[in-house]
Amino acid sequence: QVQLVESGGGLVQAGDSLRLSCVASGGIFSSGAVAWFRQGPGKEREFVAAGSWYNGRTRYEDSVKGRFMISRDNAKNTVYLQMNNLKPEDTAVYYCAADRNWVLSTVTSGYDYWGQGTQVTVSS
Repeated sequence: QVQLVESGGGLVQAGDSLRLSCVASGGIFSSGAVAWFRQGPGKEREFVAAGSWYNGRTRYEDSVKGRFMISRDNAKNTVYLQMNNLKPEDTAVYYCAADRNWVLSTVTSGYDYWGQGTQVTVSS
């Protein structure tokens, strides 16, 4: 059974940085795909970033390219989302997702395991 637990959200001002963490049980990060999604108020859940350390690839949604970075600490079974130059439109609940398939899917159905989410609020 895989469990994902996110942390690191909070209230920040535009231009600030935050680092989200996702700790996994079950060793899924070593061979599968891991992604971050977000869901803003009144919006559908949307893809943000994904990484697969099976082949070393990453993928980002266009609006976060150059500002967000997904990374992994294998020893800690943790995946991070470093978010820089945050904007009010980044305000959302951020979810960590994982799948044993290493394909970097951008849709929610591509991931079998989900965390509970962490709130990120960016004030202008």
